[in-house]
Parts: sequence; C-alpha cells; structure tokens
Amino acid sequence: VQLQAFGGGSVQAGGSLRLSCTASGSPLSWYDMGWFRQASGKEREFVAAISRSGGNTYYLDAVKGRFTISRDNAKKLVYLQMNSLEPEDTAKYYCAASPSGRYARPNDYNTWGQGTLVTVSS
Repeated sequence: VQLQAFGGGSVQAGGSLRLSCTASGSPLSWYDMGWFRQASGKEREFVAAISRSGGNTYYLDAVKGRFTISRDNAKKLVYLQMNSLEPEDTAKYYCAASPSGRYARPNDYNTWGQGTLVTVSS
C-alpha cells in the first residue's frame, strides 16, 4: 500500500483541522492505521490508531477528547479530525499502515505517508 497525507495548515489555538490519508495499492482493510507526529527536534510520537474494521480506536492521552480518528475502507481514506488545537500540537503529521495488529510504536508500521505540517499559533 502507498499512503499520502494532506490537510495540514496553519491555525490559531482553539481551531480545527481535518487531516486525510489516501491509500492506493492493497486494500486498506488489510491494515490497522495510525497517525503519528514529529515536532522539530523531537522523536516521532504516536497520536491515534484505528483497527482494520474501524471498531477500535486508540489515542495519545494528550489528544483524547480533542482528536478523532476514522476510516472509510471503501474510499481508502483515513481521517484525523483535530479540534481545540493547541500550540503543543504543532508538528508534521504522518499516517502509517500496520499489518501486524500492533499500533503504538513506529516499528509496528511498515508503510508511511510523506507527512503534512500542522502549525498552531497562540
């Protein structure tokens, strides 16, 4: 599968953005999907994941209640709705595909999109 993320941009604190990740190649339903982020000078950080059917979702504590991950396997799309954005959310966001059934670590994923930049100003 190949992935491409888009939808990033610059917003003020308290604003919202929706990131999208398009998939091509293999059926999206073969993969658990995740979103990670990497701020300047920091390690890549797990943000959210969703199981293959969409029935289970997982979140970084810092984004619970503000971010929502969802997917549409038929359209080969994965979304990350981000509300109440904070300056600490500023980072490049990556979507990734996991064939392993595990989701929390970058090494659980074998395919990554190119990333989309989110900048939140105070």
